[in-house]
Amino acid sequence: MRENIVNQSQFVKIIESSVNKKVGLFEQSKARYFVRSMYAGAMLVLATAIGVYAADYINVGAPHIGKFVYSILFAFGLLFILFLHQELVTSNMMYLTAGTYHKFISPNKTVQILLFCTLGNLVGAFVAAFIVAQTGAFSQLTAESFIVTTVNGKLGKDLALIFIEGILANTFVNIAIVGYLLAKEEIAKIVIVFGAIFMFVFLGYEHVVANFGSFSLVAFSNYQAEALQLVPVLLAWTVAWVANFIGGGLVIGLVYAWLNDAGLALHD
Repeated sequence: MRENIVNQSQFVKIIESSVNKKVGLFEQSKARYFVRSMYAGAMLVLATAIGVYAADYINVGAPHIGKFVYSILFAFGLLFILFLHQELVTSNMMYLTAGTYHKFISPNKTVQILLFCTLGNLVGAFVAAFIVAQTGAFSQLTAESFIVTTVNGKLGKDLALIFIEGILANTFVNIAIVGYLLAKEEIAKIVIVFGAIFMFVFLGYEHVVANFGSFSLVAFSNYQAEALQLVPVLLAWTVAWVANFIGGGLVIGLVYAWLNDAGLALHD
């Protein structure tokens, strides 16, 4: 681990503290770390569920307004994760890449934690989606349901588009994370998170953990989606994961770590 530098920025101090906590939990109790990761995947499922249900409900009387409501309600998912201290792989891409740059964590350990966290997010999303899909709100999905059209639209994208949108999606997400970390007031944290998450969701960009949830809700529901074939789904998720790493890990994490290097801090 790199020694503390007197002139460290607020960002670097936060990254050091956060990375040390994540590594400590991972090494001391992988079971607890996995459960924290599962809960993060589940939170996005819960936010997706209420968002798509509200979108269908509102679109009956006010077509096209439902997408605004869905985008707003989905943002609660990230707030749950942040305030409840859960482990989301797409935010960890930023934390751990910045930590790797500053030598608070080794590249090998970064890869281990990211893959382990991804698995936890996936399992949590599966479990939550299975339970939610059995409820009355998801008992009558049709081809016109908001979540079905959303998932079908995602599967209709070519991989190059998924890649570009995946980079942008996690750039927005980690703008929210960095803003949350640096903002002084709770209301400012909430506004920044809501703003950034609304933007990427409304634009329909590709966030791998959100897609774990939305795809699983359709797969476990009564609606028989012929388009949900295993290989295309796994390929879309893999491309989105790599793109999310570029957006969160490199565009935000690495660049922000460099901007806040010793003696050249962007924020004091």
